Amino acid sequence: MTGLNKGISKVELALQWDPSPNGQSPTDLDLIAATYLADDPYGAPAYVVHFDSRSPDGTIYLNRDSLDGKGFGWDEVMTLELYRLDSRYARVVAGVVIQQRTGHKTFVDVLNPAVRLREGYTVLAQDDFAGVLGATAATVAEFVRDGSGEWMFHPGLTGYDTDPEGFARVMGGTRTS
Repeated sequence: MTGLNKGISKVELALQWDPSPNGQSPTDLDLIAATYLADDPYGAPAYVVHFDSRSPDGTIYLNRDSLDGKGFGWDEVMTLELYRLDSRYARVVAGVVIQQRTGHKTFVDVLNPAVRLREGYTVLAQDDFAGVLGATAATVAEFVRDGSGEWMFHPGLTGYDTDPEGFARVMGGTRTS
């Protein structure tokens, strides 16, 4: 029998943090997702979705963007409609990056950061970045298409010390954790 595994179809990636204290520059975190082709799943991303873009086919998009964490509840929300992604894509990596415009900041400098991934009402993963406090960016999830074409979720937090452009280049490399 084949086709009994439903896999992951549509994921909501949500990010929240508290605003910087009065008198300090705002802290700006951003959600980012990168897609990788089946013939080069660990190479350069086919495309990257972030605060100023969306996927060419509309399958990955940012619903909410915050520059300072002053929203109610989840400050940034991204939707990944994996079930609609063309079969030429075999991998999607999602992450969070801290903007560095106002000086070097790591997750230890961010007040109460949290990330949540869910499919429908089911929480797939939730984290507070405690494992990557010295990082400026982190991957939070990997989605990989299996042999039957279904999407599988691989949780895991991996920290990086790089700027937003550098993170987009390295976030899809081979995972070591």
